[in-house]
Amino acid sequence: MQQIGQLSLVVNDYDEAIEFYTQKLGFKLLEDQDFGNGKRWVRVTPSGSSCSLLLAKAVNPQQAQSVGNQTGGRVFLFLYTDDFWRDYEHMLSAGVKFIGQPREEAFGTVVVFEDLYGNKWDFIQSASS
Repeated sequence: MQQIGQLSLVVNDYDEAIEFYTQKLGFKLLEDQDFGNGKRWVRVTPSGSSCSLLLAKAVNPQQAQSVGNQTGGRVFLFLYTDDFWRDYEHMLSAGVKFIGQPREEAFGTVVVFEDLYGNKWDFIQSASS
């Protein structure tokens, strides 16, 4: 058996990224270890998820160019929920930027949102949940 346990997400600033993911999306802060010289090991995760995001601060111009555009403008990550409207309303009131309106698809309810840097995410409640 295999599974993806962690994805690296390049960010401009650890603290602003932690605030966005924990306050606006409701993620949990799993780790925040300071390794000195501006390097930290910061992991956040949605409640109930076995996969986490490693928030990796850009340390050179090449990495800085990828902040907010890690997939060339395509949807990058897919955040699933068991209660779309509860979480959508929370995110909307917290100032999360949505692209378009929620819609019903064969696979469930979905809307695209942007994180604090402009990476696009699909926010989904599966039709089977």
